[in-house]
Amino acid sequence: MPDAAAPRDAAAAEEESAFSHAPVEPDSTAAYGDHPDQVIDFYAPRDPDAPVPGSQAAPLVVVLHGGAWRAPYDRRHITPFADFLARRGFAVANVEYRRGAPGAPEGGAGAGGPVAGRWPDTFDDVAAALDALPDLVRQALPQADARRTVVTGHSAGGHLALWAAARHVLPADAPWRTDRPAPLRGVVALAPIADFTVAGKLDVCGGAAQQLLGGERKFLERQPYADPSLLLPTGIATTLVQGRTDVVVPQAVAESYAEAAAKAGEVVGLTLLGEVGHFPLIDPAADACAVVAEEIAQLAW
Repeated sequence: MPDAAAPRDAAAAEEESAFSHAPVEPDSTAAYGDHPDQVIDFYAPRDPDAPVPGSQAAPLVVVLHGGAWRAPYDRRHITPFADFLARRGFAVANVEYRRGAPGAPEGGAGAGGPVAGRWPDTFDDVAAALDALPDLVRQALPQADARRTVVTGHSAGGHLALWAAARHVLPADAPWRTDRPAPLRGVVALAPIADFTVAGKLDVCGGAAQQLLGGERKFLERQPYADPSLLLPTGIATTLVQGRTDVVVPQAVAESYAEAAAKAGEVVGLTLLGEVGHFPLIDPAADACAVVAEEIAQLAW
């Protein structure tokens, strides 16, 4: 008889490995707003002499961390991944943004629990960070080639990466809407919370997507402004990387987004990794992390 606890035990071991790495300090940090969370950490490529096909500058990777949009999880947990990318020759911008505050608003996580995200602050910040990034990169990472920008994100950050690339297809009254697509080489979303309806049915991260939008009463009203599966096609090259044994954000969420893209006439890459859960995608000690770097390289170069 299969051991029912085995998937949970494997997931716990993967999480422990991913969080076992010491945070890596950035080369520099710049603010894109007045709030303490409105900052971007920059990591210069660790091997600037590495040959880059067709360019002497390094591609820029914008990293959006996960953590269910909740306050306890900030950008520091993904700094080993940012450093991993920098050591492979990328220039890296690790973006912080406002997340849910402790306590539960209406429709939130329950008394005293961590709430997922802030509406509209989380989206305000991601939009502002991406808009400010070109000028900040010129100052902080002169060796970066911003024409070769790829946005990546893990879990909730994967959602934000997909959303950031879809601002030009937001509803006309959305404050974050742009009049043209972002100048990106592509998006690599790692186990993203990419379809809010499916995520809700699976109770992903304790109903985090519903909390992000302000609770049950606001969910349907705000979903068209926030759910990547409803913001298609984007016209921007997109790849999803997903572990088949992910019990945090199950494979069905990524598959649903890819199916929605296909129905909208867009081809989205879906790389499924066997015997891989949620956290190896950002764990420098895991083989899956090297696969992620290669997917980013294929779009950036």
